[in-house]
Amino acid sequence: MQKLIERKMYNTETAEFIIAYSNNGSFLDFSHFEEALYRTKKGQFFLAGEGGPMTKYAEQYGSITSGSSNIFLFSDDEAIDWLHQYQFTVVLEKYFPDAITEG
Repeated sequence: MQKLIERKMYNTETAEFIIAYSNNGSFLDFSHFEEALYRTKKGQFFLAGEGGPMTKYAEQYGSITSGSSNIFLFSDDEAIDWLHQYQFTVVLEKYFPDAITEG
């Protein structure tokens, strides 16, 4: 998947794959989604994914809502929040060792 954003190309084939998450729903489930975190050679994080019509990947075509795919740019903080949300602790420690402190 690739997308041109602000005259910069983001491509899942050339970026570093970090980790993926799926909510394990059926493709027939309108709330099913799969997404993966990537990092470009220049250090920009982005999320590439696809999902049904009841996800953030939904697109409106007139009166019809359909599933789709998209790429979203992530700041470091957004990448940290996404990794934390899905409990990818080992990956979080690898890419953002200062983001976790002892309780």
